[in-house]
Amino acid sequence: MRLKDKVALVTGASSGIGAATARMFAREGARVAVADIAEDAARKVVEGIRAEGGQAIFVALDVTDEGAWDAAIRRVLGEFGRLDVLMNSAGIALRDPVDQTPLEDWERVMSVNSTGVFLGTRAAARAMKEQGGGSIINMCSIFGIVGNPAGVSYPASKGAVKLLTKSAAIHLGPYRIRVNSICPSYCETPLIESMLRDEKVKEQMVSMHPLGRLAQPEDIAYGALYLASDESSFVTGSELVIDGGFTAR
Repeated sequence: MRLKDKVALVTGASSGIGAATARMFAREGARVAVADIAEDAARKVVEGIRAEGGQAIFVALDVTDEGAWDAAIRRVLGEFGRLDVLMNSAGIALRDPVDQTPLEDWERVMSVNSTGVFLGTRAAARAMKEQGGGSIINMCSIFGIVGNPAGVSYPASKGAVKLLTKSAAIHLGPYRIRVNSICPSYCETPLIESMLRDEKVKEQMVSMHPLGRLAQPEDIAYGALYLASDESSFVTGSELVIDGGFTAR
């Protein structure tokens, strides 16, 4: 098992990429804290992990709440004694051209996608420094690399995550804490569910990927598994692009 004896905290773990990652981490031997504000859905993920013989707990967490992060880390340390992996997967998206974006929408997206990742990275780093190392994985996006005329807040928030990750990696490297980001393309999750209902829009999205399909949550979870494992012990400050060739176009 690639994560045997490791403890992982996964945010946004009630559905989509977060849920797929939590399940995969557990199958590979990790004890997993399934963190989200959607308690019922997150508890179902915990139940599923336990039904397969894995170890998991539910942790209530609003990633924009500084105090909630401190409580979540205390809960994990109290339950499992350590924290080896943090996967910052929680995120939201709005389609908002720059000249049509209300300030409150901008602030909401930045709060969850950027500030949430900052608070999580900071909280995990403090715990990992005490134990001598760990791996922090931040969910970025291809739209943290290239622009999107249909939206401004989401790409801006993910661009912030990309450089937050690199800066944290430089600072935390001497403490043996690795910090990396993952940049998926369009992935079939609840985040884009409304867009996928329109067959023409879906066809257009698929056509942007040379591999001829959209990503599945497990495609991204496999990348997170690599970054969480000791196989990536010399990888830090990087962005792992998992995009079916989208950014190669």
